[in-house]
Amino acid sequence: MIKNKTQLVRRALFTSWMAGAVLVGAQLSQAALSVTRLTPPSTLFSSGNPNPPIISRFLPGQRFDIQATVSPDAGQMIGGAQFSVDGTVIPDTVTFATANAAGQPAGSVVISVRAYANIIAAVHTLSITATQSDNQVITATGNFEVVPITPTTWGAKNVIIMIGDGMGIAHRTAARIMKNGVALGKAKAPLSMDLLPFTGTVTTHSLNSIVTDSSPGASCYATGNKANNNQHGVFPDDTTENGDNPRVESIGEYLHRAQGRSLGIVTTTDLFDSTPGAFGSHTQARTAGAGICDEFFDERNATGLTVLMGGGRKWFLPNTTSGSGRTAATDYVIPASVATAWGIPAGVVDPGRDLLGEFVADGFTYAPHSTALNDVSPTTTKLLGLFNFSNMNVAKDKIDGRRNGGGTNVVDDFGFPDQPMLDEMTDKALAVLSQNPNGFVAMIEGGSIDKQAHLMDSDRWMIDAIEFDRAIERCRQFALAHPDTLVIVTADHECGGANIIGASRVTHTNLVARAATGQGTNQLRNLVVGTLDLAGFPKYTIGADGYPETTDIDFRMLIGYACNADRYEDWITNPKPLQNASHGILTPPLNMIPGYPQNPLERDTVGNYFVTGQIQDAIATHTASDIVLSAMGRNAAVFGGVMDNTDVFFKVMQVALGDAALRQELMERFGNPGIVAINGVTASGASLGLQGSSGGEYSLQATTDFQTWTNLLTTPNLPATFLDTDAPGSFYRFYRLRWH
Repeated sequence: MIKNKTQLVRRALFTSWMAGAVLVGAQLSQAALSVTRLTPPSTLFSSGNPNPPIISRFLPGQRFDIQATVSPDAGQMIGGAQFSVDGTVIPDTVTFATANAAGQPAGSVVISVRAYANIIAAVHTLSITATQSDNQVITATGNFEVVPITPTTWGAKNVIIMIGDGMGIAHRTAARIMKNGVALGKAKAPLSMDLLPFTGTVTTHSLNSIVTDSSPGASCYATGNKANNNQHGVFPDDTTENGDNPRVESIGEYLHRAQGRSLGIVTTTDLFDSTPGAFGSHTQARTAGAGICDEFFDERNATGLTVLMGGGRKWFLPNTTSGSGRTAATDYVIPASVATAWGIPAGVVDPGRDLLGEFVADGFTYAPHSTALNDVSPTTTKLLGLFNFSNMNVAKDKIDGRRNGGGTNVVDDFGFPDQPMLDEMTDKALAVLSQNPNGFVAMIEGGSIDKQAHLMDSDRWMIDAIEFDRAIERCRQFALAHPDTLVIVTADHECGGANIIGASRVTHTNLVARAATGQGTNQLRNLVVGTLDLAGFPKYTIGADGYPETTDIDFRMLIGYACNADRYEDWITNPKPLQNASHGILTPPLNMIPGYPQNPLERDTVGNYFVTGQIQDAIATHTASDIVLSAMGRNAAVFGGVMDNTDVFFKVMQVALGDAALRQELMERFGNPGIVAINGVTASGASLGLQGSSGGEYSLQATTDFQTWTNLLTTPNLPATFLDTDAPGSFYRFYRLRWH
């Protein structure tokens, strides 16, 4: 539990920078004395608007860095500064750094207070006062909010956050059609994600764009705050260093520090990638793989990291080892001021580091392939799995390798023929994380739904969505067996503007013949694409392994893209994936193996059906569309309606901490038109106050999961009181009044 503190802020001494202030001759531009950035971000600072929405929000006691960029008059320098919250000076150490980002005026400085925390639930005013060397003073004001949460003992012990990267509603629908089919207008069966009983939608904008990339898209779930595109776990700043941005404490760090919970990160992508990175690191450079993976290990005692599985082995090998991707350019250090305040190692730029060896020496069981993963002991308490040099191969190619064998499959070309499926990784992760009696947070990502949607390889992302759904089923079963678990399934954004445009009007054999003519639009669009009633109901046959026996069926489902790049299309399953630049293999180089195109314009060219892109990029990209969130388990009913992506974090933390306000909030949501007030809980039971908003008869009902309700009382006489004598043994009971 969070320890109760009576003081508002952490303590340290204010220090002046006058003795060390210098002018930076390389910066030629000049500006009047001004504060150009105040962090945390706020509309009060940026536009003078004090009204909601409050941009930056934090949990009580959640740590974050406070920072400002100040530019002096020409020939002057900034000699001192202090921050205040609600008019009270923060006594913590103030540090200064040169603002060396492009466009910064000469002499500009970045002024910081690190690892600040506030336990008072309110909207707070933040001010910076800086003094120039000629004694002129500049002041700027912003604000932030500490969200009210009162922890109780009925929080969700385990939190599982499942992210289908890039998975919009069409990706879910296409996976359902492919896996289960549709008959006479009804899905023959739901996906596992469809079985989660509570659903809402999520807006996905980042701090600097309506269209997010994956780093801020995941960072909002990890920290509760917006980030710039290409950054996670931090706010933007005005330096070029990748490890010094203002940090925000993540869900793993907060719950490990407050309650000793473990953190697990599982993905089908390279582990340095945006979503896993956002849950275990803090950087302004999502591409700095060596630095991000170093943070996983160096800050494991802060995050509670005990499970780490995915691709990305190249970052864990010293640069003297074949397959290593470690370079000085992909590494970074944490400045001493950050390391000291946050209690973490500063690290060094060390491309020769044997990170894998350090994990093993620290007691992590290492699984390099599926066979080793299967052999992991059920009593293992730390687990590292690295199954590819970079992104793991996608589900279609892994399944083809398992079905066909023989050494001639895509996974063989990549040099990793024995890679696990996501549901297999999920089972092991949950088993290991469950060893901690304090509970855990797990982030489990189906990462290549996004990557294959970028590449407009429709069959591959649909099969990856099925793989993700199989992992969801493992988590669903875990939650049913462990009712003190919360599971949410969502995405970080939508990718490609993908949608189901209809189905083919011809057989697969006919489609192949049409492509062979090379007559393009007339053969492959006009006489093939069936819309509306011409689409019918595509029928895929699912194998014993849970995946389609083939995607090259007669009258197949067809996918279009609203945010597409130029491409050739023939609607036939691509035998080889595009060479994604982040996919490395052993020997020979992948671009020397026949059949591996480099971009969408080198694929499906024989049919000569050219689809003009909506964008000039080489591949499709993200859209600003809302995405779906589904939830089950402890207090999952709180997830509903339209939510900002940062709202998801605070709802998760309400559930994880057992926020006292949740009980009344959920009872009121489910109690229309009656209201139940819990007057107190004693050894005798829960004393309830019942109020009705209209005449007639009411039924008092109780539940623990918002799915099954038990009738306790029926009465026409309200207001009334009622003693629920079962409450002491069922502390998690919720109540509602139903009107007859």
